[in-house]
Amino acid sequence: MPINIARFEHDGQTKWGVVRDDSVIPIPAIFPTTGDFIENSRISDLKALDDDPIPIDDVKLLSPVTRNQQFVCQGANYRQHMIESGMDPDAKHFNMIFTKAQSCIVAADSPVVIPHHVRFLDYEIELGLVLRTKIEGPIAVSEGNLLDFIAGLVIVNDYSARDVQIPQMQFYKGKSYRTFGPVGPWLCLLEPEDLPYLDQLQLTLKVDGDVRQDDNTANLVYGPVETLHELAGLQDFAPGDLIATGTPAGCALSIPSPGKQKIGAMLPEAKKWEMFLKAQEKRPQYLQEGQLVETAIRSLDGVIDLGVQRNIVSKAI
Repeated sequence: MPINIARFEHDGQTKWGVVRDDSVIPIPAIFPTTGDFIENSRISDLKALDDDPIPIDDVKLLSPVTRNQQFVCQGANYRQHMIESGMDPDAKHFNMIFTKAQSCIVAADSPVVIPHHVRFLDYEIELGLVLRTKIEGPIAVSEGNLLDFIAGLVIVNDYSARDVQIPQMQFYKGKSYRTFGPVGPWLCLLEPEDLPYLDQLQLTLKVDGDVRQDDNTANLVYGPVETLHELAGLQDFAPGDLIATGTPAGCALSIPSPGKQKIGAMLPEAKKWEMFLKAQEKRPQYLQEGQLVETAIRSLDGVIDLGVQRNIVSKAI
């Protein structure tokens, strides 16, 4: 059975704890980083904790992924999201990979702040994989050994400034502003019997109560096995590093049809992007100050429940 872990502040100290119902049981040891916690904790010991619980309402929840950890992301990894992004899912045969700045990582219930110059702020609910072990070279990843490399799961919201990301062709810049990466509230640690749930998780995102995104990890194009196998041949990882696995359809972004893109390619660069931005102005789905974004990921039977993120949209002061 999985176990949910919180990182939190209480009585002036940063602690880790096991989530049980509406309380958290503190873990006696001190772990400065997510990697430290993962390397030095065993699920059996965590489940055996019986110290006095603290009501969740009495603590300040923090991101269960600390800012020293890498933040690697997959793009266009659900078939319908590829289509709404102007891609042909039958012609795209590669895994899109990019990174976000670690400094954008914040607690699950943090406000998301719109920079002054950003007009089109978008949302992207994603399942995050938190790594268990160091990777320093190619590895053979399979369903049988996947949990040798993945410790647990978190919710990620990959907020994106589309008027930076798309016209400047800058995924990193458009997605890395401070507060653009809420993580948590929980880190869900997995045991071997939980592995089948990785392709049975429902992702749901609401804005002011209206469902905008609703899909299942069964519809991932590149799953954790394929992705980790590929990334291990590319770069090093440390315990606690985070991989966000892509977002479902339902984003605010509107991409021109392939036909319109061909026409746009013949226009002067400034005119092309002027038309793109005018098209985005017609999209009421973009986030506005004061709106509430809620994200949740859980299995249909409730065995895995990663909690709920709640972000109020605010403008930079």
